Amino acid sequence: MLKGTKAKIRTFVFLFLTIVIAIVAAVLLARWTRSISENKQREQLKKALKTVVRDEGEKALFDLADIPVNEILYGDEGLTVLSGDDSSWRYSFSEMQNIRVYEEVSPSVVFITSTAAQSVSSYMDALPSKGTGSGFIISKDGYILTNAHVVEDAQSLVVGLSDQKQFGGKLIGLDKEDDLAVIKINVDKNTPLKPVSLGTSEDLKVGQKVIAIGNPFGYERAMTTGVVSGLNRPVKTESGKIIMNAIQTDASLNPGNSGGPLLNGKGEVIGISSSIFSVTGGGGGISFAIPVDTAVSLIPDLIKYGTVRRGWLDIVPVQLTKALADYANLTVSQGVLVSQVKSGGEAEKAGILGGKEQVKYGSSVIFLGGDVITAIGSMTVTGLNDFYLALLNTRKGDKVKVTVNRKGETKTFTVTLGDRTGEDVSSLVK
Repeated sequence: MLKGTKAKIRTFVFLFLTIVIAIVAAVLLARWTRSISENKQREQLKKALKTVVRDEGEKALFDLADIPVNEILYGDEGLTVLSGDDSSWRYSFSEMQNIRVYEEVSPSVVFITSTAAQSVSSYMDALPSKGTGSGFIISKDGYILTNAHVVEDAQSLVVGLSDQKQFGGKLIGLDKEDDLAVIKINVDKNTPLKPVSLGTSEDLKVGQKVIAIGNPFGYERAMTTGVVSGLNRPVKTESGKIIMNAIQTDASLNPGNSGGPLLNGKGEVIGISSSIFSVTGGGGGISFAIPVDTAVSLIPDLIKYGTVRRGWLDIVPVQLTKALADYANLTVSQGVLVSQVKSGGEAEKAGILGGKEQVKYGSSVIFLGGDVITAIGSMTVTGLNDFYLALLNTRKGDKVKVTVNRKGETKTFTVTLGDRTGEDVSSLVK
């Protein structure tokens, strides 16, 4: 009797455990199946949302969720979303950005006048009348960066600060080729100087917002805004000066803005306002700025030597075009043609060959049959702008590797650089 009871209990427990295990297994199976289905739906939803972002932008996601979004800001660290009704806002984000930049940077902007200043009777193709303009403080000990055409030939300089104090300025260094100059003021101990924050022009994008601060027509520290409308522009002025690798912007500049800072949205200097091109003689056209990276590379020389000792290849370079390449039966269609080499110069000593066949090319006479430069150092040279940039930060006496194409064969030479002159740069822009 007892054995039969124990057997029944064991059977009951076994059946009970079997049922429990079956139920648990069924539940887990159902959850697993549902999880697979949910994951599949989630992946499908994720794919659909990615398509929405790609085709319509991030704001469309918030619209789907019925979340009001006023503005989305894009940065290196991700997105910042401003949501809600903006009716109670006093300023928009863009306005606040402008205000912050102006309040931060305007104390660093100076007003420069000189005894050699000329009245603004006309506004040339790109440069305003010299002797009056803007500049900005780059060090606490009084160094100021401006345009060369603002201070060149000045008998004396007066620098006005944002607190209305004025100090005499001394010209420290002048570089006419890149239209840059460094001047210095000595201030009293009760006048602290606020240097600007220097950014970089290397990663600028067309469409990026820019802010210019300067002294147009004598109105101190006026601000205008615009966007980068072009990059790497070679600009030749009526006075014969050259601005290579210039930043083009639609920010409105006028006589007196020259030498002032061109800023990004963070308030960092990315260029030095230098010139405009306008059909009316004033602002409203397109304007140009010298990249801050160019200025940073030159400031040490300007302070130490008073000028810039640049390196250059002693050749006559010609922009290679497809038409010219076809005419000369060349195997490459991009690069810089070596029309001539200086007799006895460093390029000739290194083995680079110029041309011998004289032909008429536009308004110039060139020589065909010479080497075609395709690289300088690690930089590929597709034209004159690359040629200029590859030598931008070099100095006289530096040695560079020059790669050329000679009748289909690639050769590399080590060349000692000579001095770069204004004529060398002028020849790059016809």
